This record gives sequence, structure tokens and C-alpha cells, in this order.
Amino acid sequence: MLLQVFLASLTMATGTGPMHAALEATEAPETLRAAFTVELSSRSARQVYAFDPREPRGQRWTLVSRQGHDEELDAVAANWASEAAPDGRLFPDDLRACLGQTVQVNTEGHAWRVGFRHHPNYNDNEFDRWAAERLQANALLDPVGERFLQIDYTLPKAVNGPSGGKLTKYNQSYILSTEPRWGFSYVSGFTIDLEARAAFRRITRSYRAEVTGIEFFFASPEAERAYLDQQAGMIEVSLPTGFGAPLR
Repeated sequence: MLLQVFLASLTMATGTGPMHAALEATEAPETLRAAFTVELSSRSARQVYAFDPREPRGQRWTLVSRQGHDEELDAVAANWASEAAPDGRLFPDDLRACLGQTVQVNTEGHAWRVGFRHHPNYNDNEFDRWAAERLQANALLDPVGERFLQIDYTLPKAVNGPSGGKLTKYNQSYILSTEPRWGFSYVSGFTIDLEARAAFRRITRSYRAEVTGIEFFFASPEAERAYLDQQAGMIEVSLPTGFGAPLR
């Protein structure tokens, strides 16, 4: 029984096996772009936006429909739209840096549960660095398909906030899917649910995003050819000498 417990929970290097393959799938080339529709929703509002980087600047992010009213949701959409490449949020290319070199893995069930401490990296802000020390992070990994399915961040107990007040609840989840042509992982949805108390006020933020109608493509035909040539070169290097030679 004790041996079974040890086998179910073990420390694993992120640079080997299905873990490495799953991380590679999150590392799409910078020239890969995406057009998509995203539905942002909260308890009081629903907003749908479409983004296409092939459209002229100023027309790439457009409002499709709006129901209800939520200033917080308006701010989320405006912040996303203001980014130079809003589709960049769909590519979790910094996940390898966040996980670090080793993780704790529970291998029970069809999906492995990967526990890790979020390692801050170059694109994390001050709050991200503060949160990394206090949040529990877990990922679900399909060891057969070698793809991550979900990333969760949870606050195990209430803590004092970085600017005063108290953060009493924090749950954030990212849903990952696999695009069919190239096999890369992308964020197809995320949710956030937090609660904080400060100066006799209760502050809540709760919304979700669901990405649909997504189309992946390279920034140019030249970029696609360069990626294909790179992949072909990697395959040639990995093949053993004499592969494909006729039998004698």
C-alpha cells in the first residue's frame, strides 16, 4: 500500500517525457497568429468581441453583441483590446518558465495532476510576483495525448493584500485545447473569481471568457515555409543514420 502511494505521487523533471512534450506544444512560434471570437460574461452582463489581425489597424477588435451592464467587464475588454497583439493571450508560451525544473505529479486517474510553485518570469507584474508566493498552482496533464488540459491557481487561505486590505478568495483557471493542424495548445477559456475586503468594503471580481470560432495561421506565407523547413530539419537530425535505406 505504501509503495502504491509513492508510485502515485512523484517528483518529475519538466524537461522529460510527456511533461516536456506537453510544454513543447505550448511553445508556438511567434509568427503564428489567430483570429477568434470571445465571449466575456459575468453575473450581470455578456459581451462578445471578434478579433482578426488581418484587418486594418483600428478594425481588428470589434464588438459583436452586448447584454447587460458591467463596468468591470468593460475594463477587461478595453484592456485586452489595447494590447498590440490580443491573440497573444491564447498562447501560453511562458508555461515552462512558470513550472520550473521539477514538479510534483499525482499519476492516479486518466489525467495527471501536476502541483507546482509558480516561478515569476519576465512578463509577470508586481501582483503576479506577490501572488506566486501565496497561491497553490495545479495543472491537469493528459499523459497519453501529451497535452495540458487545465491550469488552476487557488488561494488556500485569506492573506493581507500587497496594497492593504485582505484577499479572502482567489480562484483562476485556464482551459487549454489543441488546435488541429499544427498540434499546438492554446487557451480556449479562462475564469477568475476573487474577493477582497478593504476599508469596510467588499470587492468582488467574477467573470469568464470563452474563445470560439478560432482560426490559426502564420503571419505570412514566408513565415509558414520557414516553420515547415525548421520542422523538416529537426526530423532529419533526429532520424538514425541509414533510415529509409532499402533492405539488402
